[in-house]
Amino acid sequence: MVKILIIDDDRMNCELLQAVFTRHGYEVLTATSGADGLTLFHREVPRVTILDLRMPEMDGLTVLKEIRAQDPAAPVVILGGGATEVQENQARALRVTDFIRKGLSLDVLVEAVMRVMQQTPRSGVEISAASPGISGSDNPETILVIDDEQLVRDLLVQFLNLRGYRAVGAKDGQHALDLTERTAPDLVLLDLFLPGMGGVEVLRRLRQSGFEGPVIVITGSQDEEVLEEAWALRPQEVLSKPVDLERMLSIIQLVLVCREC
Repeated sequence: MVKILIIDDDRMNCELLQAVFTRHGYEVLTATSGADGLTLFHREVPRVTILDLRMPEMDGLTVLKEIRAQDPAAPVVILGGGATEVQENQARALRVTDFIRKGLSLDVLVEAVMRVMQQTPRSGVEISAASPGISGSDNPETILVIDDEQLVRDLLVQFLNLRGYRAVGAKDGQHALDLTERTAPDLVLLDLFLPGMGGVEVLRRLRQSGFEGPVIVITGSQDEEVLEEAWALRPQEVLSKPVDLERMLSIIQLVLVCREC
């Protein structure tokens, strides 16, 4: 089976990308540090490496230099969220295969990897991938994912779709309110920090509009005042980033079952 290596200090991103590419038929290896990623790269020799640029201790550029020292032609796709022009130029000088900027969709990343897979593998083995699909019942529950970071939003949508739900994404608060007004979702997954209309205000307006469905808040902040405001609006749970995906799924399942009860 063809191997993809994902090196990203955000465990949730690793798990989401692993779920997406495993569904496409690849063996996916993950590492949450540059050092661990290099160990896996040396041992497993992946077909493609997806590498986060900004990581503590050993950043993506340092990892890329080490990869180039071992294999000057190894395909590496950089996730360059928050990268400066200088960093991007440095990565391209190291012959990075592709550079995915923050804000681009999951489709762009998948297409970048697929382009590499369509090239002649170094092993000479032809590559085939399973077609992605949506499992589950004929009438799956709808989950609205509200997150301004498109890659994370797309990953969560695909992750939930692959677990049998019908997930849709909203890029900001107004987009989410418009979608909810047209068709109320069964559950809302809400990032607390959004540009313009923040997550607390989105939740407040949802409640004012009469939406009484379950809401699960996701946040990377420990601001007690903001969290108190969020809890006052009756979310079912507040999850801290990086999110434990299995715990998130368990909570979603429990919340939806309780809603039916």
